[in-house]
Amino acid sequence: MVLFGIIQPVMFVVLFTYVFGGSMKIGNTTDPDVYKDFLMAGIFAQTVTFATAGSAAGIADDMQKGLVDRFRSLPMARGAVLTGRTVADLVQTAITLLVLAIVALIVGWRTGSADPTNAGRILAGFALLLLLGYAFTWIGALIGLSVRTPEAATSGGIIWLFPVTFVSNAFVDSSQMTPWLRHIAEWNPFSATVQACRELFGNPGVVQSDAWPMQHPVWASIIWSVLIIAVFRTLAVRKYRSAAS
Repeated sequence: MVLFGIIQPVMFVVLFTYVFGGSMKIGNTTDPDVYKDFLMAGIFAQTVTFATAGSAAGIADDMQKGLVDRFRSLPMARGAVLTGRTVADLVQTAITLLVLAIVALIVGWRTGSADPTNAGRILAGFALLLLLGYAFTWIGALIGLSVRTPEAATSGGIIWLFPVTFVSNAFVDSSQMTPWLRHIAEWNPFSATVQACRELFGNPGVVQSDAWPMQHPVWASIIWSVLIIAVFRTLAVRKYRSAAS
């Protein structure tokens, strides 16, 4: 799972940078180097988001193998099992993100916050990415608990990720979208984190928008992630308790 989680985003980096990069317009330029810096925040966010599918499949597999029965007799909170699982998945995602950042540096990605005093901004960007990934992991947990097989969890865990990641500002300038689609993209939690990372990384090509999440992306990213955790952790723990009863 870790190997696949690394290979997939690396393929996206190569594809969008070297195949599509020269034809992508960011602002008023089609400079591939500008697009490369614009792209990487989206690739980072996509990586932590797609890890959700693995979480859904893993939890479904644990349930199918009788994990609930093993933990039922132990003196522990039912929600602790899910919390432990999601935190373990977060650690795996962090490792994948670290490897991807190294690959990004190899292909030429650079932050505009090269000044050592701005290291905190770069770390804050990666922290927001992990927070988003952890939030989406709880959606994956709920999906994994709601289906009967790991195969169904894999399908259910990945199908919703495509509109979330592609109807966003991750790969294209959202101002070039049709108005109704642009509004959806600008209020997408995924887009808020991508925009926040671009600002924190100091990358060029950040497209301005009148939408509140795009004007205040860091706060929007935090609010969206905390809200998702609050809602879907509650639903997932409730589902787990009903399965264990």
